[in-house]
This record gives sequence, structure tokens and C-alpha cells, in this order.
Amino acid sequence: MKIYNLLVAVLLFSGTVLGQKVHHELSMPAPETHYFHVETTLTDFEEKKLVIVMPVWSPGSYLVREFPKNVNLVRAKDENGKELAVQKVSKNKWEIDKGNAKKVTVNYEVYSFELTVRTSFLDKTHGYLNGTTIFTFPEGHMDLGGNLTIVPHSSFKTITAPLKKSKEGFSTDNRAETFEFENFEQLGDTPIEIGNQEEFSFQAAGIKHNVAMYGPGNYDVEKLKVDMAKIVESTTAVFGQNPNKEYWFIIHNTDSRGGGLEHMNSTTLHVNRWTYGPEKYNQFLSLVAHEYFHVWNVKRLRPANLVEYDYSNENYTDLLWVMEGFTSYYDELILRRAGFYTEKEYMNVFKNTINYVEGTPGNKVQPVAHSSYDAWIKSYRPNENSRNTNISYYSKGGLLAHAIEAMIIKKTKGKKSLDEFMQVLYSKFYEENNTGMTPAQFKATLEEFLGDNMDEFFKKYVYGTETIPYAEYFKDLGLKIDMNIEKRVSMGISMSNNEGKLIVNNVQSNSAAERAGISPNDEIIAFNGFRVDVSGLQDFLGKLSENDEFNLIIARGDQLMSIDVVMGTIEIPRYEFSYEENKLGTYWLREKK
Repeated sequence: MKIYNLLVAVLLFSGTVLGQKVHHELSMPAPETHYFHVETTLTDFEEKKLVIVMPVWSPGSYLVREFPKNVNLVRAKDENGKELAVQKVSKNKWEIDKGNAKKVTVNYEVYSFELTVRTSFLDKTHGYLNGTTIFTFPEGHMDLGGNLTIVPHSSFKTITAPLKKSKEGFSTDNRAETFEFENFEQLGDTPIEIGNQEEFSFQAAGIKHNVAMYGPGNYDVEKLKVDMAKIVESTTAVFGQNPNKEYWFIIHNTDSRGGGLEHMNSTTLHVNRWTYGPEKYNQFLSLVAHEYFHVWNVKRLRPANLVEYDYSNENYTDLLWVMEGFTSYYDELILRRAGFYTEKEYMNVFKNTINYVEGTPGNKVQPVAHSSYDAWIKSYRPNENSRNTNISYYSKGGLLAHAIEAMIIKKTKGKKSLDEFMQVLYSKFYEENNTGMTPAQFKATLEEFLGDNMDEFFKKYVYGTETIPYAEYFKDLGLKIDMNIEKRVSMGISMSNNEGKLIVNNVQSNSAAERAGISPNDEIIAFNGFRVDVSGLQDFLGKLSENDEFNLIIARGDQLMSIDVVMGTIEIPRYEFSYEENKLGTYWLREKK
């Protein structure tokens, strides 16, 4: 019976799936309009009504960004050129009444004028896109592969697409290139740069790495080849192997600082064009290390809830503190291992992270596991109260990785580190069965690896908000950590100059400003009857002591208000380090040449 059912399933698969074809054609006839044109051809689908779906978010960036908002009217026709009825049935789905048509051609335009690592952009200088922001898939057929033909504008000479080139003989008129994708996840996971970018390559970990540079900057290609190779080698050493056959870096040099987004065999980095100078260069290399570490941690080793994506809805997990936090830990440690940080410089980065996390009021309000789960509604949508209520799963997760690293080194007497634990996770939850891991499985695997019960650790520091006992964890590694409470006279606000107005950006919980009734977005006009700007108010406040009284004139909208304030204090924990080298510390901070 089981054999018969299997044969039926194979016959059905052969009869319905193997004949179906998906082909996307991407063109950009007028880049100045910022519209990508998409023509999707769907062949031999049996459904009478065919629904096409566009993602509303991009994996790695946990916010519903509503990509279909940029899509213009969707049209469809059959193989004879007859118009087919298209009905929009939800915010990201269109139903095509195809009847018995064997071939359906779908046409639409996508407005693309947001240059970030997770969106799409087109102008006369270049085009950039992520597959999730542009392409659709037939509902129920996300596993179906196909071809993508890119027709560049006549002024664009180069296409950087981390996909295999097709051998099916598609037309190369207009310098078009055609690529293959195995399924929609691969297509959606593909960033594409089209323009006149500078390309170069280097070898590292036995793999060819390609770099596409858009925009001028103070970079040195030969230096980047050497230094990026060091990052790749040091990152690969953590896991002991590299799963890629080839890898692509797409780098946007702009006037802003934007970050990165990981993909299975590529990444996009968005950086300030002057980031390659001595004072900021390690920040760039840290970003390279962070996104490259995701080759293993996130793109392959995943939370169980992210093994199969639902592109139409939020995909929840409370393990982002591991996926992003552990990656944040390694992106700095890798720079130390590769020789870009001295021991002292690395310690300063660690200390600054502790001081940032422990000095953030939200660290005592939001557990890091909740921060992970709430990424969809909080992390990417900060507001004026976020600092009081939220903590970053990047930085707090990185500190938990520090603590677990110290536990492992101490327990194994310097014979194992967090590297070996990451290798266990990667093997067990990706290589063996690719099921991903649940929070319970992560905890159980850590307990088995350490040989210790971790209930209290997770209760207090992962699902609770108690302070991590840093000094206790690191004393055996030669690192002495002292904490003092710094008491500062402060009103408890942050402020900025906005078009000549002194605007309150944030009011700290339990501060003098909160007690007085000052709110975010208030404009401060005068202090004790004297008009002030940002520097002037800072000067006045700097001369006050605790319990001193003063008056502010503010504008809340169009209404002027007089507010009396009693100066208060805020308490900030400050951590200081002193390191005395020993065997375990040397193992932790080792360089790997």
C-alpha cells in the first residue's frame, strides 16, 4: 500500500509539476522613472484560477514592509494575446482567471526608489533589487524553479546576480542575461546589482569571492582583497568548513551608513563612502564579518520557525538573540582573531557594549527573548519611548554569547570554545536534517555540551531581566570587571536642533523631566526667561545641582506653556576592565593566522 501510494505520488508529480515553467523577465527601459518592468510567463499550470503572490517582507529583516505597495496595475494575457481577468484578492495576491490557457503572461511595474539593503532602487546611475521586492510566485508552487532574464538599460554594462547562468538558449539581445533559480526562496534571496559597478575577486577558504562596488569612495581594491580574505578565513575557521562554491559581496558606497543584509551565497553592504579610512575601517570589516558569519548562522542554521518562510505574514521566533546576537559577538571576535584588533582594542569594544546595554533603561524592562519575538513590531519601528522599554537582541545577545563562551572555556580548561558549540548546532540542526532548532532544543543542546543545568541562566538572563554577573564569568579568564554606579545631575532628556528649534527627542523614565511633565517633541524656547538653543541650554543645565529649581518655556504644537522643573539625577552603571593575561584568557583572545 505504501509503495502504491508512492508510485501514484510520483506520477502526479511528473504529470503536474515537471511540465510547469516559470520565467521572469526584468527590464528597465526608463531608469529615470524609477520603474522596473516585470513580465512573468507561467506555462502549463492546471488551475483554472491562478493566484500569484508577492512577499511582504525580506528574510533577515524582520518587518512587514508591504512590498506590493510599489506595484502598479497587474495585467495578464493568454498564449493568443487575449486579456485575462485579474482580480486583486488581498494586499499581496492577484487571482488570474486563466481558464484553459496553457500559457499566461503577467505584466506589472514596480516603483523602486528606496536604496537600502532590503528594498529596491532604480535611477540613471544604477539599479538594485532584492528578489522579494520585485518578483511573485504562483500560490502553492513556491518550490518551483525557473529562469530570470535581465534586460539592462542601454547605459548599464554590468549585471551582478548571484545565480547560475542558464544554458537554455534564451535571447541575449540588448545584452540580456538569463539565470536559473531552483525555487522561489532562492530567487527571493538574491540581491541583484545592475549598472556600471566596479567588480573584482579574491580567493579565500578555497572559494572564489566576488565584489561589486557601486559608488565612489576612498577604498583600495588591493587592500580589500587581502583584508576581506582574512575575514573570510577567520570566519570559516569557526565552523571548520565553508558550504559555498562561490560568494558575492555587493557594496553600496553612499553618503549614509546603512548596514547589511545576509543571503545564502551573497550579501549586500550599505556603507558611507569614506568608511575605508583608518578611523572607520574596522567598522567596515566588522560589518563584513557579521554578514559573512550569517552564511552559517541564520542562512543555514535557523530557528525552526524560519526553515520554511511564510512570505505573507510575520514569522515569529524568540531566538534572534542567538542568530543575531551570537553573530554580533563573532563579528568583533573575528577581527581580533584576524589581527585587526589588539587585545586592548577588543576589550574596549566589549566594555562599551556592556556599558551600552546596562545603561539602557529598557534592559530592565524587556527580556532579550521578548526582544527577538517582538522584532516585527518594535525593533524596526523605534519611537521616542523605545530606549525606556526595549533592548537590542544584537547587543544583549552578544553579551550572552560572551558569557556562554566564558563558561565553555572555563569548563573545558581551554580545550573548547563557543566555536565547537556552534559546530554542534550547525551539524545537528542543519547538516543532519535541516529542521532548524526550537528554543528548547537550543537550551538542551547547550546543557548537553556543558554538562550543566541551565535553567537559572535562561530564567534570569534570557527570559528575565536580571543583570548578567560579568565579573563572575570572566574572572577565570584573567579579566577583572568592576561596576560602579555613576550618579549624574540630569534633567533626563535627549534633544536636537531641528530647523533652528530645540526639540526634545526622548524623556527618560523616572526623570526630572518626566516628573515635570515634559514630553517628546516639545520645543524648548527659554530657560529662566532667556531664549536658548541646544548648546545654551546645556550650559545652563551644567551649572545646576540636584534639587535646583528652574523654569522652561516650551511650545507644544502652537501652545506656549510654562513648566517648573526640579533638577534631578540619573544613575548609570559604569563597567571598567583590567586584564591580567593567563592561559584561559590567551585561548579566548587568540589570533588565528
